[in-house]
Amino acid sequence: MRRTKASQPLKSKIDVPWDTTGVNNAGSAQSMPLDQIVLPPNQPRRYFDPEALKQLTESIKQHGILQPLLVRPLGSGKYEVVAGERRYRSGIEAKLEAAPVVVRELSDDQAFQLALIENLLREDLNPVEETEGILQLLSLKLGRSVEEIPPLLYRLQRLQNKASTVTHNVMGEVENDSTNNAISDDEGDIELSTHNVMGETETDDSVLNHEPAVNQDLKIVESVFEGLGLMTWESFVKNRLPLLNLPEDILDALREGSLEYTKAKAIAQIQKLDERVAFLEQAIANNWSLSEIRQRISEKKAAASTPNTESNNYKERFTAATTKLRKSRIWSDPKKRKQIEKLVAQLEGLTNVE
Repeated sequence: MRRTKASQPLKSKIDVPWDTTGVNNAGSAQSMPLDQIVLPPNQPRRYFDPEALKQLTESIKQHGILQPLLVRPLGSGKYEVVAGERRYRSGIEAKLEAAPVVVRELSDDQAFQLALIENLLREDLNPVEETEGILQLLSLKLGRSVEEIPPLLYRLQRLQNKASTVTHNVMGEVENDSTNNAISDDEGDIELSTHNVMGETETDDSVLNHEPAVNQDLKIVESVFEGLGLMTWESFVKNRLPLLNLPEDILDALREGSLEYTKAKAIAQIQKLDERVAFLEQAIANNWSLSEIRQRISEKKAAASTPNTESNNYKERFTAATTKLRKSRIWSDPKKRKQIEKLVAQLEGLTNVE
């Protein structure tokens, strides 16, 4: 069952280097000048809603920063933000001189991991940032590059599907053998047959265990998703990884939270960049529903094919008309022949312009 992010401010089952709920550190906050605090060079969060930041800034102007920032010492009197970047940015905007902080000694990896988990458990996290954040967290836990994670997950998915198929087939054999053996009165034969088939089930059901390294990777992946409590790793592979194949302009709109995933997938069908960008801007500005977007895309495709159809119709009509004209008795009529001469001259004029 999926847990809601709102029920856990920054708490997960994943091992982190500091109790982010603040329960064990409630009395350890101190005031620190904001000019001593800097942002990290690699921050998992890329997009901040300007309106939400504005509201937070107004709140901080009135009440100050209520929840301490988590920072770590860098040396030379400077400290780096680990958790609480929005509060830090709003504090700067509100022209505060100091902010409450909790200082912890953290390595680069520990700090980045903690920032990732804080980011992943945000209530307003968009699907692109969530997907990218989970990949980064898996990268840290598995000791691999981010680029290596999607192929690994797809491989684990294939192996699991294979194991599932083998189990299903063998269990089918168990049912058949049990039915056949039930006719016999010899209980010894029944026990022997069942024991042999169940032994095959146990062997075949452990396809993933045949490769110790793969099995260890699977355990780590499962522990990460169980710890976050957002979704299963199987659901992530099926529904989230394909999201990253969308065009960059669509991904930007998703990151900004201005477009839902289902609408993004529909708009991504438009191949030409300039047409897609224009359509995307209209869809966001007018808040088109998914059905409206699909209908407009269908109309757009139909309209795009119309000029070619009309062009072909004109050519066919012209060919048919000239064929009839050659066979017609119209040439013996002086008045009609003059009309034909005028039409031919107009056609020649058009071709000369081209």
